[in-house]
Amino acid sequence: MPADLTPSSKPGLSVRLRSDWLKAIFRVDLIRHHTLLGLVGQWAEDGAREDVIDRLDTLADALQQPREGELDALVEAVEDSAGMDTAEIEISLADAVRLRDELDAAIGWLTRFNPQRLTAVSSRPERRTA
Repeated sequence: MPADLTPSSKPGLSVRLRSDWLKAIFRVDLIRHHTLLGLVGQWAEDGAREDVIDRLDTLADALQQPREGELDALVEAVEDSAGMDTAEIEISLADAVRLRDELDAAIGWLTRFNPQRLTAVSSRPERRTA
């Protein structure tokens, strides 16, 4: 496995290259954390627990032979029955700048191997100062 060309000081909220350097991976562990807490929060209520279990069972059955669009609808049904919020987090300015730098580094490597190089994306946008 090649060395990580885009190491992060915060791997749980980071952008890195896939091992073949053809795609970037955006990692946000906090979203999974909030998702599990949301699921378990509803799980504590007896009425909701049965509904969540039924919808999870339906989703598990559909994984055996999924039809087009079916999984998305079933995942949404689980989210609705579990009362889950939108999968988003707030990030600080420091994290936003760090993520931008990590993404810029990944884009540099991704475009290096792309025969059609993205012309609409500059490798380092000009920074304005106030």
